Amino acid sequence: MSEEGAIRERALLATGEELAVLLHHPSADVLLALLDNPALEETHVCLLLERKTLPGEILEELARRKPLLKSYRVKRSLAFHPHTPRLISLRLIRDLYLMDLVQVAILPGVSAELKRSAEDQLLARLPQLPLGQKITLARRGPARVAGALLAEGHAQVISIVLDNPYMTEAQILRALSREKLPVAVIPAIVHHHKWSITYNVRLALVRHPSAPLAAILSYLPELTVSDLRELAAPGIVPESLRKYLQAEVQRRLRASEKTASGSAPGKGPYRVQSGISIAFSIRKIRMSPA
Repeated sequence: MSEEGAIRERALLATGEELAVLLHHPSADVLLALLDNPALEETHVCLLLERKTLPGEILEELARRKPLLKSYRVKRSLAFHPHTPRLISLRLIRDLYLMDLVQVAILPGVSAELKRSAEDQLLARLPQLPLGQKITLARRGPARVAGALLAEGHAQVISIVLDNPYMTEAQILRALSREKLPVAVIPAIVHHHKWSITYNVRLALVRHPSAPLAAILSYLPELTVSDLRELAAPGIVPESLRKYLQAEVQRRLRASEKTASGSAPGKGPYRVQSGISIAFSIRKIRMSPA
């Protein structure tokens, strides 16, 4: 019998320290023999799965061993292994606990397909989750989950989810694209230190029928003329707001014309300053008591 054959025979019956040493053996045949060892326990399998270079055939065989997969630790370790075949990982993800799904969704190096699957699982469970778990997800959940939580509009969740480091502008805009939102969502975005100063978010707030007028009017001087004109087109915003947009466009045009005339020949700084001084003096005379 060859040396490797002898080691394979030992792997079938090894216990204790010898079994632990064989978990690191480079031969796939030896590792397959270990899987048939009656002394193999959950801890041993998890140690085996810590080997990032584990051969694919070992991972596939582990996935076929249903008694081993009764252990959640084994199932989780197999799902998280970087070389577990795609279809096996997709199947195992469905059985992961909530925060393990979050880990799959946010860990670097996980394929986009697996991330998407983990997010889908989280979104499917979201309606049934108690408030405490929603708050936890609001702090650490991936972007799509954060956006869904924002749209739900729970008062205890909104401020937390807006501070979520994985929240994206795209998710804020997706929420604002809904005509009907819970009442607390718009004010929370309007007063948020980050999202309230984001240009596209401001643009979306101007379009939203529930945004407060005072906030909208404060945004108008920061919007481009082309965006103002687009928003002022019929049917985009209510008529009551449209007149403010049109007035802002006209103000910009007058300011632009004034700037252009001020920089023309013969209109230098001295003449402009003199004109201002004269206007101020006339105003002062008019205001003087008779």
